[in-house]
Amino acid sequence: MIGLAARRSFENLFAPETRKVFWKVLGLTLLALLVLWFVLRGVFNFLVLPWLQGFMPFTSDWTGWLTFLLAIFAGIALALAMALLISPVTALIAGLFLDDVAEVVEKRDYPGDAPGTAMPIVAAMKSSLRFLGVVIVGNIMALFLLFIPGVNLVAFFLVNGYLLGREFFEFAAMRFRSPDEAREFRVKHALMVFLAGLVIAAFLAIPLLNLLTPLFAAGMMVHLHKLISHRETSLRSGQT
Repeated sequence: MIGLAARRSFENLFAPETRKVFWKVLGLTLLALLVLWFVLRGVFNFLVLPWLQGFMPFTSDWTGWLTFLLAIFAGIALALAMALLISPVTALIAGLFLDDVAEVVEKRDYPGDAPGTAMPIVAAMKSSLRFLGVVIVGNIMALFLLFIPGVNLVAFFLVNGYLLGREFFEFAAMRFRSPDEAREFRVKHALMVFLAGLVIAAFLAIPLLNLLTPLFAAGMMVHLHKLISHRETSLRSGQT
């Protein structure tokens, strides 16, 4: 069931119906990251660099070497900062278009089912901010756990698998259920949701492709919610 949901979601990413949302999210994300790059570089050049240069000795023999080393460390630091910002920025932007992805999935793969209800714009913005918070908290926790011997990348997958699985599944469920019902449904199928979250975490770990993680995750969880709901409906019908 998880494999089927993941495969269908990946196929939907490049389907003609999803192409408009695909390019919109990708373009806005790249634009936001470009702006952030110039902001971070400007902050470093105008605030951090003068402060660091104040600690440099004023001898010509050493100044050139220190400036060179400082430039190398600055480039590494900016690259790391951008790498850490990719997931939060993508989550913030894509969170505004998750309902568009869900509607495409529902119309394309489940035309006989009643359509879900999209969140109002204010609720969508709150949801986008919540996804942003989840991604930030998850990656901060994983970053700290990476320093614990024997944990390393396992921490990244476990933390992100749980948080992303929980949030995106509840998003998909809330298109058809109240928030409380969606939460209860997620708890009822907690193991499957967590395993699906691990697939999303693996997708998040792939460079460049991770820019599309929220779109992939939303589509996958819409499929998973549909598949679980259909299975439960079939089981109830068989018992009656």
